[in-house]
Amino acid sequence: MALYALGDLHLSFQVDKTMEPFGSIWRHHERKIKKQVNRLVKPEDTLVLTGDHSFGKRLDQCEEDLAFISGLPGRKVLLRGNHDMFWDAKKTDRLNRHFDGKLFFLQNNFAVYEDYALVGTKGYTFEGPFYLDRRGRIVGWDEERKAQAEKLVSREMGRLRESFRQAQEAGYRKFVMFLHYPPTSILEESSPFTEIAEEYGATAVVYSHCHGEQRFGDSIRGSFHGINYMLVSGDYLNFQPALVLP
Repeated sequence: MALYALGDLHLSFQVDKTMEPFGSIWRHHERKIKKQVNRLVKPEDTLVLTGDHSFGKRLDQCEEDLAFISGLPGRKVLLRGNHDMFWDAKKTDRLNRHFDGKLFFLQNNFAVYEDYALVGTKGYTFEGPFYLDRRGRIVGWDEERKAQAEKLVSREMGRLRESFRQAQEAGYRKFVMFLHYPPTSILEESSPFTEIAEEYGATAVVYSHCHGEQRFGDSIRGSFHGINYMLVSGDYLNFQPALVLP
């Protein structure tokens, strides 16, 4: 068995929306997803998809997208992304009942891979606007939006702690933590998300959301304070799922 992760599928089989303005890598990207996932992931494996699954705003606009995901090999665990309008965070249990045996939606709960608990939430990161000087250096930012971002981070931290709490109560002591947003903003070296990962001794923190060469380095990649930070945005990986645990 193996644990894989991939983010930002941005499927749109039923709505008129495309990611192609973000680069040619997105042209017919659903074909690349299917090819790469089928090449790597085996039926006994677990594939965590870290958000932005569909551009459909309602569940009935996502049926073909979710059917596409369901048809991929392995057990699929889905995290909520900022574009996943079909997913009401308060109705995750309803989604899990509806897709029982096909997809598992990770929100205020946890999944399991061998002796690891898979915990996670959408997360949030302040993304500006930033004010730059003539050399392109950040000299300020929108204080009102920064304050709003801090409120959203607090909300997401509550959801993440609930995920950890349930996993601990079930007896798990080894964790992989999943986010949609990166764990830190470009203003931060650490954050509440990195702190909670360290508090619980997470083996890895896996995230996505960052698109394009200029954004891939916005947050932590590699080892930081003994934790492996992994960016798994689809275009960063050329839609090849990343191996999290063998």
